[in-house]
Parts: sequence; structure tokens; C-alpha cells
Amino acid sequence: MSDAAHKAMWEKLDLDIEAHDGLLAVLGKFYGDIYLSQEGRLKGAEYLDFVLSEVHGLRIKEIQDAKAAGKKVVGTFCVFVPEELTLAAGAVQVGLCAGAKAGTELAETLVPRGTCDLIKSFVGFKLARLCPYTESCDLIVGETTCDGKKKAYEAFSQLANMHIMEVPQCKAPCDMTLFRSELVRYKEALETLTGNAITAAALAEATKVVNAKRRALQRLSALRAADPAPISGRDALLINQISFYDDPVRFTAKINELCDEIEARVAAGQGVAPKKTPRLLLAGCPMAVPNWKLPYLIESSGAVIVGEESCIGERNTRDLTDETPADLDGMLDALAARYMQIDCACFTPNDERLDNIAALAKRLNADGVVHYGLLFCQPYAHEAMKVGKAMTAAGIPYLAIETDYGMEDAGQLKTRVEAFVETLA
Repeated sequence: MSDAAHKAMWEKLDLDIEAHDGLLAVLGKFYGDIYLSQEGRLKGAEYLDFVLSEVHGLRIKEIQDAKAAGKKVVGTFCVFVPEELTLAAGAVQVGLCAGAKAGTELAETLVPRGTCDLIKSFVGFKLARLCPYTESCDLIVGETTCDGKKKAYEAFSQLANMHIMEVPQCKAPCDMTLFRSELVRYKEALETLTGNAITAAALAEATKVVNAKRRALQRLSALRAADPAPISGRDALLINQISFYDDPVRFTAKINELCDEIEARVAAGQGVAPKKTPRLLLAGCPMAVPNWKLPYLIESSGAVIVGEESCIGERNTRDLTDETPADLDGMLDALAARYMQIDCACFTPNDERLDNIAALAKRLNADGVVHYGLLFCQPYAHEAMKVGKAMTAAGIPYLAIETDYGMEDAGQLKTRVEAFVETLA
């Protein structure tokens, strides 16, 4: 697309063109400094670079073309929204901008100042007219995974057409029943939105598409157990972030191609860092595009990240949806069972997360765990303490970091990370 075509599309979406141009300029420099400066990247990383260069361009054009062809677009902020149902309804599902400081002053007119940056980000992107994904949506799905989001959605629903999905806070049988009923309610909302009835055949096909994407990401995760690490943590995080934006079938094909290249690299004993470089598992809060600060600080401090225990990582890809049910009721049961395995910090108790982190660290041959907590995110701040005790019991070195989307603390964080990495060498 030409620059003029981009601009015309963004004007049609009523973006603030001047502010949006400024955002893309900052994002481009940030990406160049953090990603393009890496040595030893895979050839397949060209796909990542292209997607990021056109994340507000060609992908938005594809979405607009889909809308012109009669498809509806559904935006989400959370891994509890089942993409299987969205695709089965013939709609497009996309993750929404929430990983950068944008429109913060405007956001603080709708949500309290002491709200986490993720929430202020999606509110700010909307109020400042900076996110073409949000402006393309026919429906935005919120979920009750924390009190901050719940109350923010009350205000946000005045700005966009929303469907709120109730996510239980416990995992008793009655909670499973509640979540299954929420799946039925979401299915009905999709059918009303699209005018398409979700059939067993459509849901079975959609489940295969989404599972194929998860299998590609599982394959990538398994390959990262190799030493030397065959791919940087920054690139692996970016792959997981792009999984929320790109067409799922194209994404799966590209990531499987990239995994083919990684397998050859592993067989040749090659990597992005020398063998025995300290290996870290990054756990905790999700990191939406372009929240790359902490991964960059870690990998510029003499370590390599070998896994992400977050919603933009293993928590979203670890479990598949059972493809064996033959009827719609059975498929909905399978969806409920799969999504209720997510070990989000919104659940109480959530002890399986502690076991999952320790097991993942061992599977990936990690030398230590860094827990990332987003400032003002109470659920993960509480769990950071429990994770620390669990890692100590498992004999895994541990560092807990709490930060926000700003760069003001970058120097202080780098000092702490470097000191931690030195203890692992």
C-alpha cells in the first residue's frame, strides 16, 4: 500500500492522523533498536518484521476488505475469549492495542490514575483515536478477570459496542457450569452480530484452525529447550504477540516454516547466544505489543529468555481443545474444559500455576525465573510472592520485578537484572 492509501484508510477510520503518525514513528524506532539490532536472527524473522511494519497497514486493509465482504470484526483483550466460537460465526477476531502509553491523560478522565498501564492503554488508545483495530471492531469483548477491567468496561462500553463475559474466580463444578453458560451467551451474541448460526460443523473446523495455531506455538516452545538457544526471547515473544493479530491460517504456516529453520539450527548446534549463556524463564503479566522493555533489558544483560509463562505465551498455548465431540453440546463442554484450565491469577486458589512454572522452567532448562508484575496489577503482585516461595522450594533462582510501560526505571531495572544474571553464570 502507498502512504496515501494508508492515510486515506486511517482517515476513514477517524484516527487522529498527526498523533498516529507520531505513534508509528516512535514504534518504528523502538522496533529498530530492540529487534533489528539483534545478531543471528532467523531468516523467518522477516515475516515478523513485515507484519510489524504493516500492523496498522496491510493487516488493517485485510480487515476492512473482510468487513466489506460482510464479515464482522471482534476485538478482545484476554485469552478467555474463545477464538473457536468467533471463527465459527464467520467473524474475524483480533487483539486490541494495550501495550503502550497512549492517551494517558485522556484515559485518566475515565479510569482512576492508580490503574494499571494495560487498562489505561486500551482506554487511551480509544479516546486518542490511535488504534485502527479498535476502530474496526463491530464488537469488543471484555471479561471479568480483575476488578480494574470490570469497572473500566463500564466506562468503555459508552464508547464501543461491548459484550462482557463473566469469568469465574474459582474452579469448582458450579464455576465450570457458569463458564459454560457464558460460552452459550457469547455464542448467541455472535449469532446476533453476524446473522450466522454456529453449527457443529463450523465449530469443529474452527477448533482445528485454532488448535493448529497452538500446536505451532507448542512446537516453537519445545525447540527452545535446546542449548544454545536457537531463537531470542524477544523474537519468541513477538511471535506470540503477532498470534493475536494475524490471520490464524497464515500465521500457523509461517511459524511452522520458522520452526523448520529452527530445527536445522538446533541440529547444527547453532544459536543466538553462546552455549551456557544464562537461560531465564519470564513469568507473570501479559506483554502486549510494544511492551518489550523488560525482555530487551534481560537479553542485553548477558542472558537469554527461553520461555514466557504468561497469557502472551504458554498460558495461552499449553492446552488444546478436544476435537473429538461430534455435536454442539459436546463441543461447548470441550471449550469450557479447555478454557477453565487457564491458570490466570484471577483464580483462587491458583496453586497449579506454581507447579506449571516450576515444570516449565525444568523443561526449558532455565537457570532462573524472572517474574514480571505490571504496577497496580494486584492479582499478579500477590502471586509473585507465592511464586518466589515455590521457586525457592524447587531450587530455582528467582527475581521479582514490578514496573510499568514507562522507560524511567530502565537503568534501575537493568542493574537488578545484571546482578541476578551474575549469580547464575
